[in-house]
Amino acid sequence: MIKFDRSKAAFGLILTTVALDAVGIGLVMPIIPRLLREVGHTGDLGWRFGAFLGLYALMQFLCAPVLGAISDKVGRRPVLLVSLAGAAIDYVFMALAPSLWWLFVGRAIAGVTGANMAVAQAYIADITPEAQRTRRFGLFSAMFGVGFILGPVMGGFLGEVWTRAPFLAAAALNGLNFLLAVLVLPESHEKRGGTIDRAAFNPFASLRWATAFPALLPLMAAFVLLAITGEVGGTIWVLYGEDKFAWDPWTVGFSLAGFGVFTALAQAFVAGPVAERFGERKTLAMAIVCDAFAYGAIALANKGWMAFALLPFFCLGGIGHAAIASLLSAQVGEDQQGRLQGVMASLASLASVIGPVVFAQVYFASRGVFPGLVWAVGAGLGLLCLPILLSKSQGKLAQQD
Repeated sequence: MIKFDRSKAAFGLILTTVALDAVGIGLVMPIIPRLLREVGHTGDLGWRFGAFLGLYALMQFLCAPVLGAISDKVGRRPVLLVSLAGAAIDYVFMALAPSLWWLFVGRAIAGVTGANMAVAQAYIADITPEAQRTRRFGLFSAMFGVGFILGPVMGGFLGEVWTRAPFLAAAALNGLNFLLAVLVLPESHEKRGGTIDRAAFNPFASLRWATAFPALLPLMAAFVLLAITGEVGGTIWVLYGEDKFAWDPWTVGFSLAGFGVFTALAQAFVAGPVAERFGERKTLAMAIVCDAFAYGAIALANKGWMAFALLPFFCLGGIGHAAIASLLSAQVGEDQQGRLQGVMASLASLASVIGPVVFAQVYFASRGVFPGLVWAVGAGLGLLCLPILLSKSQGKLAQQD
């Protein structure tokens, strides 16, 4: 008789949930500018586009620690179910939004429900032995990347049919996600229970909570630096390709698809085996070096094919995120994984608010003289993490892990 492994089945369902969630997010991206013009009755997006994108990250910053802390007390399953159902309803709401402000309300709610990724990561930490967490966090990132590749393609196609169609498709996907979770997803958190600390509803209080763990502080500093560094490409890749290499839209799209494919492969098949062979800290150090090399090289590149040749190095740099997520999760107990993952998601969201603003300003201020400066700044920020990892206190901690 074949033995059924509930842990592997639950992990597979979480990966499916993540992929469908990412597809839902990506579906609406291609039509956001057109929808804002249509609903706002203006051809000038002005502040609207940036505010619409930033609102999502801001709500994740505020709500990820809250959802994570609640899941520590009531369980991961109910929080995931409520957020998935809420997302399905919200996408229908945005599809029918009659005005710009209603659309912004829907976007804010989407940011709240999208904060469930912290709960999904806590679920993975619950069901995964510590030695395998980097591998599984890597698969988590890979599935999110795959979903985010498929989503914009589907959204662009559906948007040609009707501007609101991608929202309805996203609602359907979240509804499917909800049904799968109701029917198949078991509870993972055995030590749930107790009262919810009021401070958990304050994202800044959650950050203060994290400072009570001395081992977390340097790792969280590295996490924030890496998150901010990762915003360089997302902010100026398209602009840089057009300005420096004269890329047309097709070439830009091809480069983004290539980046998504390499990222998914690296997260799925490289992050785990490398971490299990060399340890999380060495894996993270290797990732930082690969990222810094890629950033420095593209800053000096003068041919478009060079950017394509550097894609594997960019994506190898990405395996550091799974490694640092595993390192951080090892520093707190099982009953605090949700809160920790919420803090991490909150910090990542804050980085995605701050990073684009800063790096866009650096790029526009320097592109007339040295357009690669912003990449050099990113490389420098990433390399600042190496002293943290190589410090004596972190070395002692590594021996204890």
